[in-house]
Amino acid sequence: MPSSEVKSEHSQTGGVKPLSVAGRTVLEKERLDGMTTDDRVWRRKWLKDQILSPREPILIPKDHPDLMNPIRRFYRKPLDVLFYKVLPIKNKHLAEILRFYTGRVLMGIYGIYLGFYYFKYNTNSWESHSGWRVTQSRIAVLPGDPGYPAIQEKTRGDEYVDRGYKSSIFGGGKWDTTRTAELK
Repeated sequence: MPSSEVKSEHSQTGGVKPLSVAGRTVLEKERLDGMTTDDRVWRRKWLKDQILSPREPILIPKDHPDLMNPIRRFYRKPLDVLFYKVLPIKNKHLAEILRFYTGRVLMGIYGIYLGFYYFKYNTNSWESHSGWRVTQSRIAVLPGDPGYPAIQEKTRGDEYVDRGYKSSIFGGGKWDTTRTAELK
């Protein structure tokens, strides 16, 4: 079988050469080179077919949910029920606008809470290397500034990469007795 007749399984057209509905006049250069009367009739008909009627696009309400993937239908369901079935909104356009912005605001609030939770409970300490390590830089103190010369708060070498070890009971910190009383 010649290689030109081999149909590719991965081709969008199944190995068949695609046919342009617009014809050769889709390019301006082709139109300027000269068009026959038949080409002009074909072009006029093609341009007229590109104009949609007032009732297009036709959306069939029964098929509309099938156009969205299942995950999107799942996370949209609560607000769809709230805005289209529970709340008696007569203006459908207003309901769609409210539904759009309510979803975005709720997702934004959820993202803020998620970030707050992550930074509060997943701190980087000597016990684990998970979470983000947040450090503070020293303030630059130059000659002439108040507080010059700045005195180091950390004087010993083991204070620089402490990561909370000294404040734990293993590093010499105090055991929280109020917590022990709560456990009894």
